[in-house]
Amino acid sequence: MFSRVLIANRGEIALRIIRACKELGLETVAVYSEADRDAGYLHLADDRVCIGAGASSESYLNIPRIIAAAEITDVDAIHPGYGFLAENAHFADVCRDCKIEFIGPSVESMRTLGDKIQAKALAKKANVPTTPDSDGAIETIDAACRIADEIGYPVALKAAAGGGGRGIRFAHNEATLRGIFRQAQTEAQIAFGDGRIFMEKCVENFRHIEVQILGDRHGNVVHLFERECTVQRRRQKVIEETPAPGLSKALREEVCNAAVRLAKEVGYHNAGTVEFMLDQENRFYFLEVNTRIQVEHPITEMVTDVDLVKWQLRVAQGEKLTFTQKDIHQRGCAIECRINAEDPKMDFRPSPGRILAFVAPGGLGVRWDSHVYQGYTIPPTYDSLVGKLIVHRPTREETIATAKRALDEFVIEPTKTTYPLCREVLSHEKFIAGQWDTMFIERELLIPKGPDYAKEK
Repeated sequence: MFSRVLIANRGEIALRIIRACKELGLETVAVYSEADRDAGYLHLADDRVCIGAGASSESYLNIPRIIAAAEITDVDAIHPGYGFLAENAHFADVCRDCKIEFIGPSVESMRTLGDKIQAKALAKKANVPTTPDSDGAIETIDAACRIADEIGYPVALKAAAGGGGRGIRFAHNEATLRGIFRQAQTEAQIAFGDGRIFMEKCVENFRHIEVQILGDRHGNVVHLFERECTVQRRRQKVIEETPAPGLSKALREEVCNAAVRLAKEVGYHNAGTVEFMLDQENRFYFLEVNTRIQVEHPITEMVTDVDLVKWQLRVAQGEKLTFTQKDIHQRGCAIECRINAEDPKMDFRPSPGRILAFVAPGGLGVRWDSHVYQGYTIPPTYDSLVGKLIVHRPTREETIATAKRALDEFVIEPTKTTYPLCREVLSHEKFIAGQWDTMFIERELLIPKGPDYAKEK
């Protein structure tokens, strides 16, 4: 059994993990960079270690420094959170070589699912629907053009080591494909250290549906239903909800069961997410697997009453799941709004700096996951997420109404945030009707507006 856990992350997810550890009676060690020296959650940890300068390469991405901190504080395990090293199989391997448990799936699962070519081959083996593709890496422009003719335009070129919406380029004809092919290879090499790219048929106007899975080391895997993640900007999620609106019971079961089949095929344990595209005819296709806890995990917790972070810790200690699939039910509806320190009026330019006034939203059914406080200085160094508004109510209509009310209570000044965008999405007739795709924000909302669009309250 663990007694002490190091948290190799920062911000709201570090605080979330500290809380879970405390409730399980585990001591925590928080690592931090010079830029995060004033983070409030550091005082909640049992121990804290500065691991370097503000740059991620000098701190949260620096494996030797994190391992050194783990060894001098005598921890049993490391929780990577999300982002940074969370899906880095090499980091997981180093942890286990140092006799420190990595709280996540096996190194083998991470490597297989982190390679988009291998992951798609695994999905086919598990009888999970996939889009037509190149069936492996493409080496030459001529080969790319031949395959595109076979599967039909439009096509997407994707980095084998990419993910999270990165490393993707689209082509609607051969001229465009020839123009972007070498660029896609070069970008993949620079961004991911792996120049391999593959091609697949592009699904246009799709919804983004993901399924939360959880497995133990005894062969048990369950799903905790799906999340709707279609509301995105530049392939980055803005608002998520569960259940996904408009899915029939049969389709929901089919999607969720496909995710479980894939997880069992690779021998997956711990928390993970299987992502799918859902086209306009309600046909779904495998997209990728995230081998970590997700930013949007709280909405799943709210509707299932399953604490995913606690179960990550328990599974890593070798515990069996104490429930089966038939024990898990969805209760009500939950929506998460990501509040980023970005200015919607200025093309979402980051808005770091000191928070002079801060009021968190509250009330029945409202959860606010955040590490910020009045007087906190948002550093310019990291992701701009300052908090997540999570709302859980019996119906979708009530959830939307409560979320809008809670957003109206939120105060953070003088920081510019994405609050106005979230508020506008929740009020939009097509969002309310569940009529959208992943280009909804760009098409419906990001059009020239008057000077009051992002007016602070």
